Amino acid sequence: MKSSRGNPQIYHYLKKYQSDPKSRVFAPLAEAYRKAGLFDEAIEICRDGIRHHPNFIGGRVALGRALFDKGDYETTVKELSPVVIEAPDNLVAQKLLAESCLILGRLAESLAAYKVLLFFMPKDEEIARLVQELESRAYEDGLLVLQDDPVPLKSFSVQSADRAISGDPSVKKQEWINRIELLQSLLLRVQRIKLANIS
Repeated sequence: MKSSRGNPQIYHYLKKYQSDPKSRVFAPLAEAYRKAGLFDEAIEICRDGIRHHPNFIGGRVALGRALFDKGDYETTVKELSPVVIEAPDNLVAQKLLAESCLILGRLAESLAAYKVLLFFMPKDEEIARLVQELESRAYEDGLLVLQDDPVPLKSFSVQSADRAISGDPSVKKQEWINRIELLQSLLLRVQRIKLANIS
């Protein structure tokens, strides 16, 4: 690895990491490397740390950031796709996934990730505009199809306002996560059908 003595933040985290290589300090160390433009070092530290902490979302997001900044969008998607399934409210992971898919031309996957972002940030005008533009492109490209008589999905139902306000918040969160995952899987299915028809 390159010398870190010139960067106080890297040096600070590196000392902690060297004293305990199995600690979670690998994530802030990787972030310090990434911010310094040392992407390979950030990726290497993340991969080492994730071996010890495979379920540490912060470490996996740090890896996704370094891969994205390096321009390795395919691997970014590969690394962050499981993260957003496990933690759909991780907005950094969703945004990196959405942007990576868009750069790679994977329109349906990008649109699905941006829609999740819009769900969690409904007042964000830029994301709302992006979703609208991507939906228009998806319809033009035939990735999304309007149906005259859509079949109602069992997972989506109209309920009274009283039920929406009351109840266990963790159950409500899980219901919304299930709805988001269903939306993402439907969009991916549409993309697969389109690709199968092309080939």
